Amino acid sequence: MYEATATAPVNIACIKYWGKRDTKLILPTNSSLSVTLDQDHLRSTTTSRADESFAAGDRLWLNGKEETIKEGGRLGVCIKGLRAWRKQVEENDSSLPKLSEWPLRIASYNNFPTAAGLASSASGLAALVASLARLYQLPQTPSQLSIIARQGSGSACRSLFGGFVAWREGSDAAGSDSLAEEVAPREHWPEMHALICVVSDAKKGTSSTSGMQRTVETSTLLQERLRIVPGRMDAISKAIQDKDFESFAKITMVDSNSFHSVCLDTSPPIFYLNDVSKSIIAVIEELNRSSGKIIAAYTFDAGPNAVIYALEENMPKVLGAINKFFPTAEESEDPFRTTAEDLPASFDYKVVREGGWEKGAVKSLIHTRVGDGPRTLGKEDSLLKESGEPKVLA
Repeated sequence: MYEATATAPVNIACIKYWGKRDTKLILPTNSSLSVTLDQDHLRSTTTSRADESFAAGDRLWLNGKEETIKEGGRLGVCIKGLRAWRKQVEENDSSLPKLSEWPLRIASYNNFPTAAGLASSASGLAALVASLARLYQLPQTPSQLSIIARQGSGSACRSLFGGFVAWREGSDAAGSDSLAEEVAPREHWPEMHALICVVSDAKKGTSSTSGMQRTVETSTLLQERLRIVPGRMDAISKAIQDKDFESFAKITMVDSNSFHSVCLDTSPPIFYLNDVSKSIIAVIEELNRSSGKIIAAYTFDAGPNAVIYALEENMPKVLGAINKFFPTAEESEDPFRTTAEDLPASFDYKVVREGGWEKGAVKSLIHTRVGDGPRTLGKEDSLLKESGEPKVLA
């Protein structure tokens, strides 16, 4: 049986990717930088199998539901690119089985809500690429594989690495230098933690793909953002190397605000943040002020969910603030057993509406940390039955 199972992580950008200069190759208008989150808490798992006895045509299931693999679509592009690399390997060694010619059966599962602003497509496409690369025994480096992943989902290229990851804009029209590379491994700054506030796990109204193209076509602020981002990339990379959290936090927050300002400047405007999101921003800003220094950084992708970065030592203060004003609808199990702390004495309660938010305004909390890149699992972790159909997971 020719099969491989791999997991890939979620990544959350501190410097946002928003806009393509080439929509087919998914070449970005600017470089971006992200933190890879721990797969023990957030991950996509994919099993890929090649078998010459399968009926013709590739088939793929996501969370148990079969997806159409369209010619030229994001799934088809990734499979085609990896298959071509496998064919090259086979041409160089005639003794190898012709896996590139055999139909594929692929099953993938996310352990978090899909299309809710938690970068499910990024981890899912990265897991697909990692799984097929192992199935095909490809010699390409993670950066080279990221070129394929990028064509499936731009942010997926960053999920092929752990730690802190840059996706370089590149200048080649064919995209050969638009790839991901590690800025620092997770071991460099393991104290970096993240708290995800799931404000909504519903499918968002404006997809990232359509939203960013509207921005490119209509936003007058976008060009100013593109002028500023290269300097931010250099500055945040230095902050990571120096483990300078205050600088890291300032850049992360200002870039999140810049990104959402560009969305608002789009015609018609795009609203990814809601009133709860804005209230979380106000709470974190006031927590920093009343603490006498910056201890937390908020960032929002294309959705209302907040991701709050903080060093492990300061996460009790962050949890204290979020728990006080945003009681969750669901009990959230904290893998780090963090005890929430009281707010600083000088905290100004007027930044939050009187009485705080009703229970459930934040559905749940996910406390995680910086994590590693794709992992290879064993046969016992396969998501496929012997028939090639997906297993039903509990």
